[in-house]
Amino acid sequence: MATADVTVMGAGVFGLSVAYACALRGAQVRVIDPAGVGAGASGGIVGALAPHVPEQWNAKKAFQFESLIVAQAFWDGVQERSGLATGYRRSGRLQPLVDDAAVTLAQARAAGATELWQDKAVWEIIPATGAGWEPPSASGLMVRDTLSALVHPRQAVRALASAVQALGGEIVTDGAPDGRVVWATGWQGLEQMTAQHHRLVGNGVKGQALLLAYDAAGQPQLFADALHIVPHDDGTVAIGSTSEREFDDPSGTDAQLDAVHARALAAFPVLEGAKVLERWAGVRPRSRSRAPMLGHHPFEGGAFVANGGFKIGFGMAPLMGEVMADLVLEGVDRVPDDFRAARSL
Repeated sequence: MATADVTVMGAGVFGLSVAYACALRGAQVRVIDPAGVGAGASGGIVGALAPHVPEQWNAKKAFQFESLIVAQAFWDGVQERSGLATGYRRSGRLQPLVDDAAVTLAQARAAGATELWQDKAVWEIIPATGAGWEPPSASGLMVRDTLSALVHPRQAVRALASAVQALGGEIVTDGAPDGRVVWATGWQGLEQMTAQHHRLVGNGVKGQALLLAYDAAGQPQLFADALHIVPHDDGTVAIGSTSEREFDDPSGTDAQLDAVHARALAAFPVLEGAKVLERWAGVRPRSRSRAPMLGHHPFEGGAFVANGGFKIGFGMAPLMGEVMADLVLEGVDRVPDDFRAARSL
């Protein structure tokens, strides 16, 4: 490709989703990432696409909800164009209710979901059976939602990259940007913006996770004790994760992950004895506002930014790519005010 209409700097899920949305509209797209596809947090192992609770509704929750609703069509399209599995499945999720207070809160949230989720998904209280693939529940009750989904992050970014290439896009490790430039460079990009500003714009938050050999394919996600238990369709189960603001080794695992494993076995005894296949660590980009940072780049004139998908990047990516393509290619600004770069400056 001699020239590009759009250059995306960064081959994580945000950058690739922008590139994919632009390529679908016929733009000539180049993606540049010196480390390659999914080299950062997007190349992880967990992939829990969990919705915000249906209460205190705001623009961030509404955007995530819409993105989770369109995710099936998005990932189906990626798989069709790439010929590669993404690991996406709208799995639903089970969460134990520990006491009467938790039950009362869940009842209120169920009413909120009826109003806010528009009959497109369910948040309900169901009895625990005490056996099989479910979290033990002290109250005998659980929350079941049908909006939660899962994706295999590594498979998904490989498939996204292949879909971009199938649409005529180029993915390279070096080169100069052409055309309109979108910066999607993860936590290092947030730190670079902080260096250009007088206060924190964003930072990296390290997460450590485990991958176990346990076949629960087709089962719902489980969530308890702040842990996501994700049953991938390849016969593995991911457990994540820590949340570390201070760290010395971005990719190293340590005793904190041992503690996560112990908590997971205590909360989900069904996993006892499952072989550990992989210990993983990576750094996720967190903007100061905690919301994604989308739109016009605050420090690069004429450029754009798509960053800060802290913990919810894969869930936000389908709609985020469309909104960014609207802005970059058409000049149509549908970026929610809460996501604008000014919120993190």
